[in-house]
Amino acid sequence: MTTKSSSLSEPTKRTYGDALLLAIVFFGGMTTLGVELTASRLLAPYFGNNLFVWANVIGLTLLYLSVGYFLGGRLADRRPDDRLLAKLVTFAAFLVGIIPFAAKPILDLSIQGISDTSLGVFWGSLFGVLVLMAVPITLLGFVSPFAIRLATGDVRQTGAIAGRVYAIGTVGSLLGAFLPVLLLIPNIGTRNTFMVFSIALMILCALALRKTIYLIPLVIIIGLSVYSNVSTDPIKEATTGSLIHESESIYNFIQVQDTNIGMRRLILNNEERLATHSVYFPNEEKQPLTGGPWDYFLLAPQFRAINNGSVNTMLMIGLGAGTVPKLYTQTYGEEVAIDGVEIDPGIIDVGHKFFDMNEPNLKAFAEDGRLFVRKVDTKYDVIGVDAYRPPYIPFQLTTVEFFKELSDQMSADGVVALNAGGGPNRDFRLVTALSQTMRAVFPSVIVIKPADSGNNLIYGMKTPINIDAVKNQLISSPNSTINMLAKRDMLFEDVTSAKGAFTDDLAPIEQVVHQMILSYASTD
Repeated sequence: MTTKSSSLSEPTKRTYGDALLLAIVFFGGMTTLGVELTASRLLAPYFGNNLFVWANVIGLTLLYLSVGYFLGGRLADRRPDDRLLAKLVTFAAFLVGIIPFAAKPILDLSIQGISDTSLGVFWGSLFGVLVLMAVPITLLGFVSPFAIRLATGDVRQTGAIAGRVYAIGTVGSLLGAFLPVLLLIPNIGTRNTFMVFSIALMILCALALRKTIYLIPLVIIIGLSVYSNVSTDPIKEATTGSLIHESESIYNFIQVQDTNIGMRRLILNNEERLATHSVYFPNEEKQPLTGGPWDYFLLAPQFRAINNGSVNTMLMIGLGAGTVPKLYTQTYGEEVAIDGVEIDPGIIDVGHKFFDMNEPNLKAFAEDGRLFVRKVDTKYDVIGVDAYRPPYIPFQLTTVEFFKELSDQMSADGVVALNAGGGPNRDFRLVTALSQTMRAVFPSVIVIKPADSGNNLIYGMKTPINIDAVKNQLISSPNSTINMLAKRDMLFEDVTSAKGAFTDDLAPIEQVVHQMILSYASTD
């Protein structure tokens, strides 16, 4: 009769104590979750903060960890050497520090893919960045099984040791989940957050390895970090004018450019070829019409059934740098009280500094648009919604519940105006989905499709109106700006169906956009 040995057969090589080993477990767990959360922030400016991105980030992280647990356990049994673990973690930490630098050129390709509606470039860029996480996250998955094997001298203690290791790793993961969101990203930015996790883990491993050669990766990452923070070179040169400002906020990479025709543009997240979020003419005492979708927000008061052509209060969700409020103030006067809601305080600061967003009748709020609507007491005559992150619109601003909340904050004959982009080849699936959703709430919904723009304005009215009467009112308006707009070539459509209206429970906004891109790519 044979008896199983209570000790492990392969001799364990230990050069540092359990305290340092468990510290590596803690910081390894913290770095794993920290990279996952920070990667979502790295991707959000390019691909949006939507279910598709989160599913890929979380799903692939779990896949990488699963592979790491499996391979790490096998390697730990074959070579239970604590120095080997420290070397592997050093390499993982080094790669974590490289991620934001290696990802940038790939992410730039994603914007080109959206602009050219190239589905392969778009999705390829997303998965390319996620693949960058594969090696470091997989190696970090080695840590827990390796630590259990190293700390186990007697199989009768395996359960207790495994419980201790996973508990410490999980507490580290918990810190890694909150630290980037609450402290690091808002204060030092996305790139530096990767650097913090990378440097902290490499310092810990350097203490374990105690050889100068293992300081080289640490010195390289510190050097990259210092250079990236002191360099005055622009992150991205302007291609259509001169770059006068760039910065990274909690939500966006922000650029301000002056074109050679005297127009100042607000560019977010390298979308120079794709979208302009605000415009301003610094050399013009009175701002001209922009020729873009901002102009058509001015038509909203003309859709009021009772107080036609007048507006006393306005809410702008998606304030940007203040183009629409500036046009409203010029067209309807400084008596119009305007509340502007912009989720990114960095954009509000840029609006004040570079776009003269200093109208005395404008109050800017750095807040989520829907949250603001839920708590504000003002009744608005006009509500504008222009909260794009191309090619997506935040889903919570596209649902029946959201438009009901807007309706509750509107005056008796109030109007909501929503900017909705048309796809390539005049693909109006997004416009149709949004307008039919609005029709589920408002008794009258009208879409204006300008011939000279890819953007469309959807107007929802609390009081029913006649579309022919509106056309006549626009043409005969005593307001010269409105009269000028009315002469533009644009198609009016009366929306009568509420079929397939989006709800908070089911709002497949990303799916609609993906179908538009796929349809164009398949015919290109």
